Amino acid sequence: MAGAGLRAAARRWLLCGGHGGPRAASSSPSCPGCGPPGPGAHCPGVPRSAPAQAPTSGADLSAHLWARYQDMRRLVHDLLPPEVCSLLNPAAIYANNEISLRDVEVYGFDYDYTLAQYADALHPEIFSTARDILIEHYKYPEGIRKYDYNPSFAIRGLHYDIQKLGTAYRGLQPVPDEEVIELYGGTQHIPLYQMSGFYGKGPSIKQFMDIFSLPEMALLSCVVDYFLGHSLEFDQAHLYKDVTDAIRDVHVKGLMYQWIEQDMEKYILRGDETFAVLSRLVAHGKQLFLITNSPFSFVDKGMRHMVGPDWRQLFDVVIVQADKPSFFTDRRKPFRKLDEKGSLQWDRITRLEKGKIYRQGNLFDFLRLTEWRGPRVLYFGDHLYSDLADLMLRHGWRTGAIIPELEREIRIINTEQYMHSLTWQQALTGLLERMQTYQDAESRQVLAAWMKERQELRCITKALFNAQFGSIFRTFHNPTYFSRRLVRFSDLYMASLSCLLNYRVDFTFYPRRTPLQHEAPLWMDQLCTGCMKTPFLGDMAHIR
Repeated sequence: MAGAGLRAAARRWLLCGGHGGPRAASSSPSCPGCGPPGPGAHCPGVPRSAPAQAPTSGADLSAHLWARYQDMRRLVHDLLPPEVCSLLNPAAIYANNEISLRDVEVYGFDYDYTLAQYADALHPEIFSTARDILIEHYKYPEGIRKYDYNPSFAIRGLHYDIQKLGTAYRGLQPVPDEEVIELYGGTQHIPLYQMSGFYGKGPSIKQFMDIFSLPEMALLSCVVDYFLGHSLEFDQAHLYKDVTDAIRDVHVKGLMYQWIEQDMEKYILRGDETFAVLSRLVAHGKQLFLITNSPFSFVDKGMRHMVGPDWRQLFDVVIVQADKPSFFTDRRKPFRKLDEKGSLQWDRITRLEKGKIYRQGNLFDFLRLTEWRGPRVLYFGDHLYSDLADLMLRHGWRTGAIIPELEREIRIINTEQYMHSLTWQQALTGLLERMQTYQDAESRQVLAAWMKERQELRCITKALFNAQFGSIFRTFHNPTYFSRRLVRFSDLYMASLSCLLNYRVDFTFYPRRTPLQHEAPLWMDQLCTGCMKTPFLGDMAHIR
């Protein structure tokens, strides 16, 4: 239904020159978005017999611009019938590279946020406990205890400047653009040597890439906000290290593991779906392995909860406390076997046995002992650096990224508010670009009004995802740094492992061809401004 509506609207535009009806030869010589025609130029929306006359006075030009604006509004409304929304499926798998599951013989998995999906209720616990550690063990001011976790403040993939207290936000307050530019030497450019390195850690800028980092970002912002609000002097690097250490203590001391183990029904999500995915793969003759940084006792209790007491029989190899990402690059650490009670054994490992548990080790010994190499291995994880980057770039495995935020973002994209806001923003951008040839005083006022409206639309669209930072995948028209890493380090990405249940085990995923800037004959702003100059456009009108 939505496709039919779009096709009909597109054909109306192609036949009628964008005005919703036949256009007489005496109409304006320029199409709604082309501006004054240049020598020899011809827009397909205008009859060649049209006289080359354009408004000349300021008032006439202003009226001409607003007429084009209204034409555009009507066209965008026709292009987006109500049923055009909800086109994206939150449970779908999206491909960055072509990959056929028929060729995949071995499936590997991380544990946290891959096999085990955790509820957001875990984040306030991490935040509050780390906050109290700062106060009680690091002797931070008692007043910090007034801050509670705000789940809507930060998003994954943000960079934190350790030396300059952040860029867009300092604590909980936004930093004006002028001050940001001044902080970075009068430019918006951040030198490459300052940026985060291969694993998201640079000399002065840290990128927060995993889901566990959300409470850390929130706590950093709250502590900075308190110090600034009370005019307390502090060293930015010391504050960053203390907060990071406090968050680390929550994990190292096993506090987070205790909370999850005490109430698995509350904290672990989609356990039955994880069981269904693993059972289905084994039933089709696939080999499975698990490589996680979590300890065996924690993984064992979680897997028993999701899968049952015989969960180890589903996996050909299980490795715990692997110390990723160094597991993928450091050849020095040998595998150690654990007994049934989780105690380390001292015998040399010459083979990896099904049903046994191994600790640490390295990928090079893993490859030698299993002979699982190259594109017949598909590994799933939630951390683009620690889980996926080395496997794809250094070892040629296929990789799948688990991005829980994807489900919510797709639901927002499917809303009528988002669809109409984005489409009108694109159309208005194209109109601005082509009408900027009018530079008289009245026309400049019109263009300024359009610029203001465009900026308001950009802010509205951004705030639909997150009021402070927007979408984790896009910053206005550009992909975010997180999104670029996602494309580079993963063949597939999805909201949860359960998305695999929607596809056959021999399904082939094909990435969609995304137009580059010079390859976009059917982008909305060009379609809406009538500047289509492709001779085969009529045959392409069915494309959304």
